[in-house]
Amino acid sequence: MTTHSTWHDIATDDGTFQAYLALPHTGKGPGIILIQEIFGVNQHIREVADQYAADGYVVLAPDIFWRSEPRVELGYEDADRNRGIALMQQVDFGKTLKDLASTAQALRALPEQDGRIAAIGYCFGGLLAYNMAAHGSVDAAVAYYGGGIQNQLDRAAQVHVPILFHYAEEDANIPLSAVGQVKERFTGRNNAQFHLYPGAHHGFNCTHRATYQQRAAALAHGRTLTFLVEHL
Repeated sequence: MTTHSTWHDIATDDGTFQAYLALPHTGKGPGIILIQEIFGVNQHIREVADQYAADGYVVLAPDIFWRSEPRVELGYEDADRNRGIALMQQVDFGKTLKDLASTAQALRALPEQDGRIAAIGYCFGGLLAYNMAAHGSVDAAVAYYGGGIQNQLDRAAQVHVPILFHYAEEDANIPLSAVGQVKERFTGRNNAQFHLYPGAHHGFNCTHRATYQQRAAALAHGRTLTFLVEHL
C-alpha cells in the first residue's frame, strides 16, 4: 500500500524507542501520529498506518510500551488482553506524554513531512490523543472510542486545536453517560465534533476483532479524512 515502511528510532532522555513509519506514494505529506491500543503496534495498527499513508500522510506509530516490553504485539482475547491491560497499568502517564511529544518533534523533523500534524488514537490511544491536543503538541486530534476521557475532563479547557471524537453506541467499556459527559464539556465550542455509531461496539474499527463493523469503520474513516483535510 505504501512506497516504504520501516521502524524509526526516537531519542528521549530515558533512552531510544521505535515507531513504525509509513510513507505515502508521493514521498511527502502532512503528518499523523497513530497511537496504539493496549495491544502494541501490532499488525492491525501497522495496517492502519499503511492505510493513512496510502491516503497521502506521513505516519509514525510509536511503541508506547517500550519501557516494559519493546515492540510487543498482542491479540485481542484472553491472555493477550490481560497482558495488554497489565502493560497499560505499568505505564507512567507523564513519561508517555513526553514520549509522544518527542514523537511529534521527530515527525515534524522528517524531510517527508510537509505541513501540520495530527494525532489519531484508539481506546487508550484515544485518551493519549486527547491529551496531546490538551498539551498543544499537535495541530488536530482524533479519538476513536477513547477510554477514560470522561475522567480527565479538567483538561478539556486546554484543548484549543480541532478534535474529533468517534464513539460506539453499544460500547461495553464506555457507557453513553460517559460520552454525554465529554460532549457536554465541549458544548458551545466550535473546535469539537462528535459521532456516535448505532449498533457498533468497542473496537469497531479493527478488522482483526470480532466487534469490527464495516459500516461504522468506513464512515469513521471518511469523516476522519475530511477532518484532516480541513485542519492539516
